[in-house]
Amino acid sequence: MKSRANAEPDALRELKEFALVHETPWPRDPAATPLPGQQPFGVHHEDPPPFDRPRGPLHLRGGPSGVVLQGGRELVAWGEPDRADQTFSVAKTCLALLAGLAFTRGLLPDVHEPVVRRVPGIGFDSERHAQITWHHLLQQTSEWEGQCFGLPDQVDRWRRVSMDPRPVSPEEKKGGARPLREPGTYWEYNDVRINQLSLALLHLFGRPLPEVFAEALMQPLGATSRWRWEGYEDAWTTVAGRRVQSVPGGTHWGAGISISARDLARLGQLLLDEGRCRVAGEERVLIAADWVRRMREPCGIAPFYGYLVWLNRTGTLFPAASPDAYAMLGAGGHLVLVEPALQAVVVARWLDPADTAEFVARAVAALKALKAGAA
Repeated sequence: MKSRANAEPDALRELKEFALVHETPWPRDPAATPLPGQQPFGVHHEDPPPFDRPRGPLHLRGGPSGVVLQGGRELVAWGEPDRADQTFSVAKTCLALLAGLAFTRGLLPDVHEPVVRRVPGIGFDSERHAQITWHHLLQQTSEWEGQCFGLPDQVDRWRRVSMDPRPVSPEEKKGGARPLREPGTYWEYNDVRINQLSLALLHLFGRPLPEVFAEALMQPLGATSRWRWEGYEDAWTTVAGRRVQSVPGGTHWGAGISISARDLARLGQLLLDEGRCRVAGEERVLIAADWVRRMREPCGIAPFYGYLVWLNRTGTLFPAASPDAYAMLGAGGHLVLVEPALQAVVVARWLDPADTAEFVARAVAALKALKAGAA
């Protein structure tokens, strides 16, 4: 990531000011009682008991922060862009990056191969589950059934997230016993199944995922040492004779990835650069470009979704952005927008989700103006 440009045009200054005054309605203290106009901290409150409680740590958060890059150069930053805060479902995309690393290293040569062939004995061994592939897990179409470290998949069945454009059916009730379908035939945002993917990747690498993520991606990208990836208190297993913690793909029940806006921008830039980065002056391929392209290919039954990223092919996600734009999104107001049309990465933390589309529109307008001015 190149150094910050000296000038700060009015449009970028206004974007920064917009983000700072449109803070997420969550309190900054996870243990605090929400004030009038606020919402409870986190998403576990929506789960049926006894699953409506954290299983890992929740941390005090900072205020709104973010950063905008264009052409690899930082144009503007606001808040505390170097503060590491929990980032909720942005961690899902980090799992997709780890899967891409496995693909690049030859550990995962065929995403359409059943998961059980490479990682038996962790919940994919039944006749039905033996049909589940890595592709299904990465697109959230696996329909996996079971418990992952005490959390049943049913707790997240019928779950709806605000970015899902499909109409809500009247029979939907979160945590209900929705009849399961064949793997690959139904899309559902389900954090238990994501955690099962994380467990599968742990066994595939044979090492704790935070170690792999640090050595293979964060260190070459020049990330800070402030980030961390935490797990639930009871999410321990044995891999290659070593007792290790399996980490979740989000902060639904606490834990997950704590990371800064600038480090998130580094990950976004890696995707924008098709998996390449410069290390000690030399270009290196961290993740195969073919994998990065696969990440943004639409799911056949949910074309708004790729490999654990949100797509904008129809303009539904962010009308102001290009059809090629895609995003990492997390509850509480976390956004990493990758906009190839403008060679830009836009990161916002703790932004009110109700204002995210307007924020993106302002960011795109500012970046277009800068691009036009430089032409």
